[in-house]
Amino acid sequence: MIYRHSKLSLTLLLCTLSSSALAQNISSIVETQSGKIQGTVRNNIQEWTGVPYAKPPLGELRWKHPVSPDKWSSTLDATKPAQECIQVTPEGATGAEDCLNLNIYRPTSSDNNLPVLVYIHGGNNQVGSSAEFSPEFIAKNLNAVIVMVNYRLGALGFNPLKALNDGNPLDDSGNYSLLDIRKSLGWVKDNIKSFGGNNNNITVSGFSAGGRDVMAMLISPIFKNSFNKAIVFSGGMTTFNKNNAENIFVERLAPLVVKQKIKPDINTARSWLLTRSDDVRAFMYNLPAKELSTLFSDASMRMRNFPHLYRDGTVIPKDGFKTESYNSVPVILVSGQQEFSLFARNDPMFSAEIKNNTLTDNPRVLNNYNFAKKYGSMFYSLFNVNQSANTMFKHYHSPIYGMEFKFGSNPLITGKRLSAIGSFHGLFLPLFDKSKFSEFTQDALKLNGTQEVATAFRSYLKNFLINGTPNGQNLPQWNEWSLKNSSAGKSLLIMDANKQKSIIYMSNKYYTYDDVIKSIEDDNSISKEDKTKIIKNVLNGRWWSGPLDKHFSN
Repeated sequence: MIYRHSKLSLTLLLCTLSSSALAQNISSIVETQSGKIQGTVRNNIQEWTGVPYAKPPLGELRWKHPVSPDKWSSTLDATKPAQECIQVTPEGATGAEDCLNLNIYRPTSSDNNLPVLVYIHGGNNQVGSSAEFSPEFIAKNLNAVIVMVNYRLGALGFNPLKALNDGNPLDDSGNYSLLDIRKSLGWVKDNIKSFGGNNNNITVSGFSAGGRDVMAMLISPIFKNSFNKAIVFSGGMTTFNKNNAENIFVERLAPLVVKQKIKPDINTARSWLLTRSDDVRAFMYNLPAKELSTLFSDASMRMRNFPHLYRDGTVIPKDGFKTESYNSVPVILVSGQQEFSLFARNDPMFSAEIKNNTLTDNPRVLNNYNFAKKYGSMFYSLFNVNQSANTMFKHYHSPIYGMEFKFGSNPLITGKRLSAIGSFHGLFLPLFDKSKFSEFTQDALKLNGTQEVATAFRSYLKNFLINGTPNGQNLPQWNEWSLKNSSAGKSLLIMDANKQKSIIYMSNKYYTYDDVIKSIEDDNSISKEDKTKIIKNVLNGRWWSGPLDKHFSN
């Protein structure tokens, strides 16, 4: 009797396991509005990669608003790495024009109605991809559906030439990257329920250029009602005059016109490119994507070298962030205190010493580097949170939360590796994916204090994804940004840690742009000649350096 019962139990167990495996297999095949897609399970996370949200922007669709993909009848294989958009690398061009796709990740649980986090990668809107980090850990930790988006880059993603205009306000905007992102959000809204996501609880987020894109979405009429919350990592407010951008593009394109013997000299080529001629349009459409991807390869993270995010009046208002009309949703603005450290390391003035590990051998070079890192970071971190919050606050009708990472600068706490760059641009990424920047963070991530900061940070985000406020049990109170809190010194959540404990508290910036400029003028740690050189060649022309550029150009 006992034997028969055990045999029956074993049979039932095998059937249950078989049914579970079958259910898991079926759940990896999802019906979208375009057709079925087959995903996979990896590291206890379900994932679907390279899912098209629009037709390939090829041929006549090259500089057009994205359109929905054609429906497919067979099941689409969504288990291979997504194709990234064509871009320039030190080795040359990589990627493809056929790249309007996204990746979806979610826990293997049977939970439905999960919050959705849509992530826009960084890279100056010139480089990068949906593989910026592995979202497996946060999909599980945040219990959310994570969507990573690929969108057109460089001159294919932003192009202000009037010769490309066809009378459609979206096409004529030149902001094709933003149009791609808007299309991807529409796809998420229409399809994410099939993946267990709540299409009425979508948080859009982005880092660096992706963060600046998200900021632009907050003022863009075409993004109205396309998302419910926003998280901006090292973003800030940047737009560009479309007519000025066209002139910069013409300067880059004119040598190609002469090279192809279309026009005899640069001046004639410039004039020709500024016309609405069908010949100019044909020239642009016939340019190989690889050649277009390298057009601004020396941009050096400067808007004037690769202008984008145009104030066209349709996608971005003519008055930019001076607008009184925002897509007001709860928003978190995040920065690090040493935002410029990595940029300073990569600047030609210091990159050779950094590469050869000889920076500390020459006191003059070391002092110059520390000067650039210090003041660049002061400007950049102000720009990422304070400037945005102060500009938005008067006309923004939803909560604004500001956060700044402080930890990482003390070598006695986090070690020499991390202290070399401190709370750098992208510090949050290792808290999502420990493989990111591991050469700097591997020692610090082992500390109890760092782990507490990481846990608190993710808890704040999890709460925010669920209900639009980061606050919750066992977390220090995070105040909304307000004039009252700002004047009381409680407008900015500071994330710090010692070796054993997290140190999280409300504070605010103790300086303004004018304070930084005065500090630069009074700083005698480097020579006057070196100071002028750094201001003109390292700190200038950045999207955050407007006050510095204006003051020192006089």
